[in-house]
Amino acid sequence: MKNRIFERCVGELSRLPGVGRKTAVRLALHLLKSDSAQVKNLAESMIELKEKTVFCKICGNLSEEETCSICQEPRRLNGQLCVVEEAKDIFVLENTGFFHGRYHVLGGRISPLDGIGPSDLTIDKLLKRTDEESVTEVIIATNPDIEGETTAIYLSKMLKNKNIKVTKIASGVPIGTNLEYTDELTLLKAMEQRTEIHD
Repeated sequence: MKNRIFERCVGELSRLPGVGRKTAVRLALHLLKSDSAQVKNLAESMIELKEKTVFCKICGNLSEEETCSICQEPRRLNGQLCVVEEAKDIFVLENTGFFHGRYHVLGGRISPLDGIGPSDLTIDKLLKRTDEESVTEVIIATNPDIEGETTAIYLSKMLKNKNIKVTKIASGVPIGTNLEYTDELTLLKAMEQRTEIHD
């Protein structure tokens, strides 16, 4: 007879991205064997994450306030705006210590097969920011896969007549690899050797 409580935990864990049933079972067993205080801390941290973390109203980064710490940082270069697909990509780029500008999170990438078009992303907000802020360069740091490249090309066309330099991180990032799986040195070189996008 199956344990209803255990199966419920496995079912909930299986909902997480990249977690299949086998991994979910392994995680559930780990939690079962763990100290009660450790499990309670994990549960409390997840609840706190959900209740107290928001997306920055300016760039879309994760934040505990309306505006994230990066947007609040006066020493950040206003002229450079790095466009990423998801907030998690900011963590990766920040770890390189190379980029000192500001960010813009699209909230995904153009993917017709998944029913995601330009209107489903924060592209209009990006264009508005380039008008309202003193942006001189937009660095497109979408993932080097088909959807990411499609998004980059679309953005470059939308920014074409704005008198802004539009660059893309160099191909040091392997094709088909997400930024979160790219080592910091490779990403640093890709940022340093970014290329201007032309039609």
